This record gives sequence, structure tokens and C-alpha cells, in this order.
Amino acid sequence: MSVSPPLPLLKRVPPGLWTALVWCTAAVAPVVEYVLMPPRAGYSLSYPRDGLAPLGARLLLLLAFGLVLAGCALLRRRTTVAYALVVAGTVVSTLAWRQDEIPPTQFLGVSVALGHVAAVRPRRTSLAWAGGTLAVLACYPVLRWVSGPDSGTAPEPLVALTLAVAWLVGHSVHQARAHTEELYARAAAQAVTAERLRIAREMHDTVAHSIGIIALQAGAAARIVDTRPDAAKEAMRTVERTGRETLSGLRRLLGALRQADQDRDQGQDQERDRARRSGADGSALRPAAGLADLERLAAATTAAGVRVDVRWRGTSRPLPAEVDLAAFRIVQEAVTNVVRHSGAGSCRVSVEHRRDELAVEVRDRGSGGAAGTETGYGLAGMRERAALLGGDFRAGPCPGGGFLVTARLPLPADAHTETETRTTAG
Repeated sequence: MSVSPPLPLLKRVPPGLWTALVWCTAAVAPVVEYVLMPPRAGYSLSYPRDGLAPLGARLLLLLAFGLVLAGCALLRRRTTVAYALVVAGTVVSTLAWRQDEIPPTQFLGVSVALGHVAAVRPRRTSLAWAGGTLAVLACYPVLRWVSGPDSGTAPEPLVALTLAVAWLVGHSVHQARAHTEELYARAAAQAVTAERLRIAREMHDTVAHSIGIIALQAGAAARIVDTRPDAAKEAMRTVERTGRETLSGLRRLLGALRQADQDRDQGQDQERDRARRSGADGSALRPAAGLADLERLAAATTAAGVRVDVRWRGTSRPLPAEVDLAAFRIVQEAVTNVVRHSGAGSCRVSVEHRRDELAVEVRDRGSGGAAGTETGYGLAGMRERAALLGGDFRAGPCPGGGFLVTARLPLPADAHTETETRTTAG
């Protein structure tokens, strides 16, 4: 079992504790310096020595501490409510000192809390709270202007600057976290795809082995059904049992894949949106029956701005379903990569029916590469499809420019034999 390394000490401190430490330090310092310590020659206009003399001022200061500490305790669970409490406590502290401005040091705690809000909440929410805080700051110079002329230097611009810096830092953390989560999601999707391919390969080997057993047992039963009927019955029972087990395994696999596809619908919708924005028609990405839909794919892609020229070679004949679908998927993914990444205005698709194999080729004259790391099939998916059928797949830049994708898919021996028999009979 892998053990995650412990977080650094600074990251293990909750954000509410940081806010409380900064705010309380700034709030206690003037009490100690200007109230508890012996009088000195210097004095402060913001913190007069008799500022906390009235009982009401002391109660207000205690209320300010209570509001801020309550906000710090709730900062992780109820971020916006906690932030409002911190701002309210800061304003109350100025009422306790009978101040007509907020000292910058006292507002550092609010800046720390705002940074946390920007880090964990959406940008619109954090901007709204930052704007509300700036509106509170704007009230202080307005009150000073109403009460009389003010010849001092206003601290509000400096406080607003610290708020802006805190929001920018928090928003940067928010974006970094979102990017990290996206990377984790992509890695998880790739792991799921790799696992599904591994299961498909294992099931492919299992089905091939089972079909071999069925063929052998059925052939043996046909040869001995007249001379040894009991042995023939046992062979047919083996055929039935093997077929049922294989069918049950296929049903389980297809059920799991179907459920996984349903869970990934939301992510696929986002991928389709990106494809539409890049110029590919969504109809070109929908499932199809096989090469019979290649003309529809070409027409849809051409209508989207990339002309697709389809060329057919050889004698067309019915293809096994798995070969037909694999060939279409390879062409579909290659054309989609041309639209998204090559920058070419056209591409050429060649489909050649040979005696014992089907060859497909997609060539463009663009300057971009292929999407080997994109979500979806990509080059790895096309190569996997060809390999599962025992074929060959190649993709790479052309010597004269552009990109070339080729695939050769072998046809089962009975496929071309059956075609030759039909031709002879005709």
C-alpha cells in the first residue's frame, strides 16, 4: 500500500487559524502599546489612549473579537458567511476605537480571508465579495468628507491594494487546483480506457479459445454420431456448455462497457462541443454501421470546411462486421484529427479491397500533427483496433509534407473464399 507523503506544516494549518492569528495580532498590538504600556512621548491618532475608556467601547471590541473568531471557525465549512463575519468584526473594531478609517494592519486579516474565498469559491462569487468589501472601504472616506475637511493621507487605497493582491493570489490557487483536478480526471479516464482495452483483449482470447473448442467438438460429433452416439452426445454437451459460458462472459463484458459509456456521457458532450468549435460537424462523430456510411462522413466533414475525397479501389464485396466497423472507425478518427490539428483544407481517403485484406489510407497536406494524446481513440486507439484484428497500422509525417495514416486489416479465410464461390456461381 502506498502512503501519501504528509503535507508541509504551513499547508496543514487551517485558513481560519491564519486569519485569526493575523487579525488578533493586529487587534491586540495597539491595546498593548497604547493602553497597557506606560505613556510615551509619542501618540497615535488612530488609537488614542482613552479610546477604550468607555465600557461601551470595550464591549464593542469584545464583540468584534467574537465575530471574527466565529468567522474564522466557520471559514472552511461556510466560506462566504465566515468572510462576512470577519469583515463585520473588523468594522465593529473601528467603532470601538471611534475611528473614521480602517488601519491597514487591521485589515490584513480580511485580506487573508478573501484570499481563501478566492481559492475555494467560483470567480464570480469571490469577485462579488471583494466588490462588497471595497464598497465598505469606500464608506469611510465618504463619512470623513461629510463630517468635515480631511487633511490626512487616506489609508483606503493601500487597503484596497492589499485586497486586490490577496484576491489575485487566491484566484491563482483556484486555477492551479482546477488544472490539477483536470489532469487527475484525464489520468483516470486514460486508466479506465487502458483497463477496458485489457479486458477486451482478454475476452478476445477467451472467445477465440472457446470457438476453437466448439469447432473441434462439433466436428468430432459429426464424425462419430453414427458409430458412437453416446460420445457424440457428450461432445455436443461440451459445445453447449462452452457456448453458454462464452455468451455469459460476453454479456457481462458488454453490460459493464455500456454502463461505463453511460457514466462518461457528460464528458463526451464536452468533447463534442470542442469538436464543433474546431469546425467538425457533430454528425461526423456519431456511431455508424461501417464503410457504408463513409460517404456521409465525407459529406459532413466537407460541409464543415475540410473537403474529403474518397477513393474506392478493388472489387467491393461484403466484409465481416468487425473489419467493416474497425475500418470506418480508423478513417473516422483520422479525418477528425485532420479537422482538429492539421490545418489542411482537404484530405484524401482511399479504401482498397484486396484479395485477403482491406487497406485504408488517409492523407493530408497540412502542417499539424495527430492527436495522440487527445481524449478519445487517437493514434493509440486506431493502432489497437488494427492489432485486435491482426492487422497493421502506421501513422506519421509524409516526406513531402502532411500526415499519412494507413491500416491493413486481414480478412478471414472464409470471407474471400465465400466471395469467390459466389462469383463462380454467378
